Amino acid sequence: MNKLTKAGIAGLFLSLTAVLASCGSSSESSSDTVAVTADVFPVTVGDLTLDAQPTRIISLSPTATEMLYAIGAGPQVVAVDEYSNYPAEAVALGTPLSGFEPNIEAISGYTPDLVIISYDPGSLVEQLSTLDIPVFVAGAAMSIENVYEQIEQLGVLTGNSQKAIEVSKTLQTGIEEAVASVQFSDPPLSYYYELDNTYYSVTSNTFIGQIFNLFGMRNIADNVEAGNDYPQLSAEVIVSADPDFIFLADTKCCAQDATTVAARDGWGGLKAVTANQVVELDDDVASRWGPRVLELITAIRDAVVAANS
Repeated sequence: MNKLTKAGIAGLFLSLTAVLASCGSSSESSSDTVAVTADVFPVTVGDLTLDAQPTRIISLSPTATEMLYAIGAGPQVVAVDEYSNYPAEAVALGTPLSGFEPNIEAISGYTPDLVIISYDPGSLVEQLSTLDIPVFVAGAAMSIENVYEQIEQLGVLTGNSQKAIEVSKTLQTGIEEAVASVQFSDPPLSYYYELDNTYYSVTSNTFIGQIFNLFGMRNIADNVEAGNDYPQLSAEVIVSADPDFIFLADTKCCAQDATTVAARDGWGGLKAVTANQVVELDDDVASRWGPRVLELITAIRDAVVAANS
C-alpha cells in the first residue's frame, strides 16, 4: 500500500520508486469510466484510504479543481462546483454543484468514487461516508509548503503521482526564481492588500501575507486589530499609512481598479497612486492556492522590480 502523510512530504518531493507503479494497465473506456494508467493501489493519505484508483471524481473546491486538471486527473473528473471556472474543461462539464450548500442527492447522482472539498459546511463528510463515498478535505493552505503538499496528495489519491511531482517541482522552482530576482528594499516597501471595497484586508500571518513576506515587504494591516488576521481597515488608517503599493484582489467582485482607487476621497495623493503602483489582480488567482499561485507571485515580483528600477 502507498501511504502518504502530511509529515512525510511537506517541502519534499516524493520518491518515484516509492509511489509509482512500473506501468499500470489501462482499462477500457466507457460512458461511466475513463481509461487511466494507475499507480499502485490501495493508497492512504492522512485518514483516507482508497482501494482502487478513482475514475469518477467530484470537486467542490475551485482550487482542487485547478490542481486536478494540472496533474492530469481531468479525465477522471465528472462534476465540479459552481465556482470552478478554470480550466475551460471543468467549465465545459456544466455541473454547477454547490460547495457551500451541498446537495447530497445531487452529488450521489453522479456515482462518485471520490469527492474533494475544501471544508465541511456541516455534516457533508458524515453523510457521504454513510453512502460509502470517500471524501478528501483539501483545506486552505497555510503556507507555500502546504500547496506543494496538497498537489502531491491529490496525485497519490488519483493515481497521478508522477505528474503531481512534476507540477509541484515546477511550481517550487518558479517561485524560487521569482523571489531570487528581487532585491529587498531598506526600509521595506509597504503595501495594502484589498479583499473588497469595504477595506477588508489580510495580515502577514495569512497565506497571502506569507507570499508578500517572501519579498521582504511590510503589511500595513499588521497589528491593526489584535487577533484578527482578516481585519477591516478604515480609509483613514490606509491613507495615514500611505503604502508604497496597493494590491487589488477585488477587480472582479467589486469592479475596482487604479482609476476607482484614485477617485476615492483623500486617496489621490497616496504614494501608490502617484507612482502608478496600484496593482490590479485577478480575484480568482488571488483567492486560490493552486498552481496559478505562481501568477500572483509573478505579479508581485513584477511590481517590486518596476518600483526598484
